[in-house]
Amino acid sequence: MEVAATSLLENIFKAGVVGAGGAGFPTHVKLDCKVEYLLVNAAECEPLLSTDKYIMNAHADEVIEGVRAIAELVSARESYIAIKSVNERETRSVGDAIRRAGADGVKIFPLDNYYPAGDEQMIVFDITKKTVPPSGIPLETGAVVSNVATVLNVRDAARGLPVTHKFLTVTGEVVYPKVLRVPIGASFKTCVDACGGSKLAKFKIIDGGPMMGAVSDGEDIGEKYVTKTTSGIIVIPDSGNFIARLHELAVPKMLNRAKSACIQCTFCSDLCPRRLAGHKIRPHMVMRQMAAMNFDETMNASDILQEALICCECGVCETFACPMGLSPRQVNKYVKKQLAGTRYARPDMPLEPHPMREYRKIAPRKIMARMGLLNMYENKVTDFEEITPETVRIPVKQHIGAPANPIVKVGDYVTRGQLIAESGGKVSANIHASIDGAVSEAGSFIAINAAGAA
Repeated sequence: MEVAATSLLENIFKAGVVGAGGAGFPTHVKLDCKVEYLLVNAAECEPLLSTDKYIMNAHADEVIEGVRAIAELVSARESYIAIKSVNERETRSVGDAIRRAGADGVKIFPLDNYYPAGDEQMIVFDITKKTVPPSGIPLETGAVVSNVATVLNVRDAARGLPVTHKFLTVTGEVVYPKVLRVPIGASFKTCVDACGGSKLAKFKIIDGGPMMGAVSDGEDIGEKYVTKTTSGIIVIPDSGNFIARLHELAVPKMLNRAKSACIQCTFCSDLCPRRLAGHKIRPHMVMRQMAAMNFDETMNASDILQEALICCECGVCETFACPMGLSPRQVNKYVKKQLAGTRYARPDMPLEPHPMREYRKIAPRKIMARMGLLNMYENKVTDFEEITPETVRIPVKQHIGAPANPIVKVGDYVTRGQLIAESGGKVSANIHASIDGAVSEAGSFIAINAAGAA
């Protein structure tokens, strides 16, 4: 189905498409450009997740249709779908779809199986050999990167279908790990229950992947809801593992540990993926400067502390590199928060990738073993289910930029796909009803209850 470029951008905006694999940047803004490279992220960066793999196996034809539409929209000279070479089934599925569509201009790029392959800056470097400038975006290298789930949503938007559902992985300590397709606004509890529930009486949940996902206590599971950016829900033990211990560690204690135990070995910097790609970021130097300061001391944006601003928070430094079990990533996050509003000053120096980059890539399996999650990593998720709960609670703030503005009120009856909150500005996105039902809440959340419909 061919759609004119202006019409496609308008349809993407109307459909409320945002980046499905990250922070949720509105796609109508991101794709309003002309580039040399269109790079599709199908790498499934986070270990334990299988969402992208399911999409490639079950919806490869639709993905290729979306890739071709986006390539025409952005006038891309080259289009690549980045898939880890170990994902042989997915590579075959996408390759077969390319051949069926006669899409000779779309190529598969086999990525090494390392973490964080799938980070958009790593994908840009692996494919184009160009380093995205620190604090910059792929557009500065002539590339645009879209997650494979986003591409699928763009394909649907071209056909007038809004974003109402999300593919996500539910795994970890659940009875039946699955990939689910659920309405936006479904509760995490509904998703976990669809997988047989937790095998543990006390547990924590990760919203996202084990490396960069947000951790919360299991009793909050009924108050967390699926958004357009939810990629996974992982149930982990309440204690006795790396993530649980890290979640309980307060920042003052992290800094005190840095003061007493950081041996300045430089391993955190030596294995930092962004530094290996050419950025001037040295976590060990940030650790040293923070160790020399008092916790309540006013923080100035020194050249060293500014380096924390370009940390991608991948977690390699604290999950794998540090021999002392310290938390460089958490310290960087703390520095970022303290320096909020400070603009990173790019150094006037060429961006040279580290000559040892190829030899310092870390296999996800090794990181999972260090984190005590190897059993979950070995348990591959292949089952699929689509669920339709009777109640959803949809946040109007679920993406980068301004929240959407509700246009429905309590008591209104809405149908799936109906616009219920309008974009709050250029960098914002429309939100649509994900089930049929009556509106029972219309504020920062829009709740819809199918059972309460008139």
